[in-house]
Amino acid sequence: MSETLYERTMSNGPVVRIRRLTPDGSGPIRAVIEVDRRAGTQRSSGGGGNPPALMAVEGENEPDVIASLLPFVEDDAAVARLIAQRDVR
Repeated sequence: MSETLYERTMSNGPVVRIRRLTPDGSGPIRAVIEVDRRAGTQRSSGGGGNPPALMAVEGENEPDVIASLLPFVEDDAAVARLIAQRDVR
């Protein structure tokens, strides 16, 4: 199960989101930041799936997880830094 906890469109088009990975009723809560560069476009493969995670956290509850990831997803420059760090590795 996965659930989108936060989502916004970046100024250059991709969608950045916080997605919950753990099922409802289980803890701790695990969530990831991901950037969907193909958001809003037709996917030629039709395969769906999720983009690779840029950052992951665990917390006691959803508000804690969202609060820890929100500074990274609210700013386009912070998202770009996460992407650059991931691409370097």
